Amino acid sequence: MTVGWTIGFCTLGSWSRPHHTEGRRGFPRCIYAVAVRRAVLLAGTGAIGWAAVRRLTTSDWQVTVTGRDPAHVPPGLDVVGARFVQADRYDPTTIRDIVGGGADLLVDCACYTAAHAATLVPFLGDVTSTVMISSKAVYIDDQGRHSNSATPPQFSGPIAEDQPILRPNDADYDSAEGYGPNKVAAEETLLASGHPVSVLRASKVHGAWSRQPREWHFVKRVLDRRPSVVLARRGEGADHPSAALNIAALIATLAERPGRRVLNAADPDCPDGRSIASIVAAHLGYTWQEILLDNTAPEGLGRHPWDRVPPIVLDTAAAEQLGYTPVGDYRATVADEIDWLFDTATSSAPHDLLASVTSRYSTAPRDYADEDDYLRRRAT
Repeated sequence: MTVGWTIGFCTLGSWSRPHHTEGRRGFPRCIYAVAVRRAVLLAGTGAIGWAAVRRLTTSDWQVTVTGRDPAHVPPGLDVVGARFVQADRYDPTTIRDIVGGGADLLVDCACYTAAHAATLVPFLGDVTSTVMISSKAVYIDDQGRHSNSATPPQFSGPIAEDQPILRPNDADYDSAEGYGPNKVAAEETLLASGHPVSVLRASKVHGAWSRQPREWHFVKRVLDRRPSVVLARRGEGADHPSAALNIAALIATLAERPGRRVLNAADPDCPDGRSIASIVAAHLGYTWQEILLDNTAPEGLGRHPWDRVPPIVLDTAAAEQLGYTPVGDYRATVADEIDWLFDTATSSAPHDLLASVTSRYSTAPRDYADEDDYLRRRAT
């Protein structure tokens, strides 16, 4: 274990393994040393990193977070006692300088390729527990379809970790056909190292400071005071959400139980799009009329980020068998992101990050013109 030491003093009572000296006025005094565990979060300024920081610092971890842009650092990072280091995850010098000294826990939030993973391997011998954030995009159905396929996959039930996966290819990892295969290559590189590496396959991540705040789809409708919410396929589509808060709890569990494994990381429930719309509106104290579209509606109308039929659901039994306990279900954990989105969007000086990510990841119409035209024709 990589250990730092905190020195303290006491005048009464006893401490485990103290060194006793004589205090003033004859009171017994002891000098005690407390081991401080070190955690490193590479590219940890997003939702998962921010949630992990808050979880670990409350358990007296010494946490170092790296990121390329100080403007994207959650403003509470230093308040909770974490340290930010401006560094590029993909610069080998960064890996050497940040990880080379060893760590009790290493969390890589931005490992997308075998080459990315390979830069870590030489240093993992000095890391007690390594966690790589991967994705459910690696899974394929019996026709070879995956979550980024042009034709949606059809899984027969909840997906366990032994479900068949994609094979690595040479496609760009920042593409629909290359993302999953490159994640597989990264997983295999780390697992083949022989070191205690836990791979977490997350689904649709939600949380404050998310780079993909899908809940913005419905938060924006509330801000725009839309009288109705329009949902494709009656809002029955579902794609398992993964709370950053729950992933952080799983990371904390794995810090105490190092091992070589693959685990799904998702919420204990999988609400459909209709339920998510209702949860978001209720949290913000807003009401709207539900317009549940059938297959006669125009193509694309009422789409939302969880519009998957049949649903994609992850089996999380393996994580629970390790002793992991979720922080809460979707309704309880999504409040973290909804509040962040709403407060940031309505502040006098909205954070630039919100504008950049919401414009990219919202599937809501920009001006609602097609939607309003459909609703007018539907009413006549």
